Amino acid sequence: MKFVDEARIKVIAGDGGNGCASFRREKYIPKGGPDGGDGGHGGSVFLIADSGLNTLVDFRTQRTHKAERGQNGMGRERTGRKGQNLHVRVPVGTRVMDEMTGEMIGELLESGQQLLVASGGERGIGNIHFKSSTNRTPRQFTYGTEGERRELLLELILLADVGLLGLPNAGKSSLISKISSARPKVADYPFTTLHPNLGVVSLGQDQSFVVADIPGVIEGAAEGAGLGLQFLKHLARTRLLLHLVDIAPMDVSEDPAQQVRQIEQELFGFSEDLADKERWLVLNKKDLLLDDEYESKRQQLIQSLEWQGPVYGISAATGEGLQKLSADLMLRLEAIWREERPEQDEQVPMDESWDPLD
Repeated sequence: MKFVDEARIKVIAGDGGNGCASFRREKYIPKGGPDGGDGGHGGSVFLIADSGLNTLVDFRTQRTHKAERGQNGMGRERTGRKGQNLHVRVPVGTRVMDEMTGEMIGELLESGQQLLVASGGERGIGNIHFKSSTNRTPRQFTYGTEGERRELLLELILLADVGLLGLPNAGKSSLISKISSARPKVADYPFTTLHPNLGVVSLGQDQSFVVADIPGVIEGAAEGAGLGLQFLKHLARTRLLLHLVDIAPMDVSEDPAQQVRQIEQELFGFSEDLADKERWLVLNKKDLLLDDEYESKRQQLIQSLEWQGPVYGISAATGEGLQKLSADLMLRLEAIWREERPEQDEQVPMDESWDPLD
């Protein structure tokens, strides 16, 4: 199935029920007085994260989601029934934006997490509330208020630990197919990856991480050229980036250092936070060079970039160097997870039964 990562929907909360203007009409009670009940609150619209979903494709056909209206109040001081809340299932990792204002409403990062996106209308009150010593037969009542209406932009951000970054044909698809069970399209021409691919790298019991293969970034991606802008956001939640470089390009005039600088320029153009994320340099297609030639190119690249981070030489085609790279990634990710764990322990789980109008 093709990966769909954006959807625009309309959510409409239920209106509040109107109050009732009513008077008691019972035998032997000629002046029964007011007995109009209140209306019911309108239903609210919630988004709920579902780990069983992995795409927003269903929202292409169903764009409007409406909660139930509150029931009107009735005589004999009967309150109208509250409108039922509407729960709309979305994939884990969905970011919710207000289409009109650009405000980020929230993110759904854990299965079962809920997010209120449209509050139901307040109920109207019946005429019984307007009774007083000077107004014994009140005919006043109030109408329920309208439920909130919103145009939403849903963005599904891939939840991956490691993101693969590089120019088209750098070997990202070949790498993810070697180290995980993902099977992306691989060919000897650029732009074979048209949508993100996720793969799970398993190194043993309780040792695994998720890697994302993102479509190649080209010059001008941060301004919208090619597919880069559409998918650069998928790297935002990764904990670590692998920057793949073709160390043996077919065109000898191509400079690997310039390729790295081009990607860095797009990262800074898109987000400084993304550009500052931890990044490892991975020199692919090592098998196409002699050992002395590879070492010379490696040193030249490091000096030209003044690179301070880790550098790995691999061959995605033959598998050379992939075992060490995967093992070192696992060690680094475990260290990052240990640092994050205290913050996660402080988080209070959301009460799924919570409603703003209760």
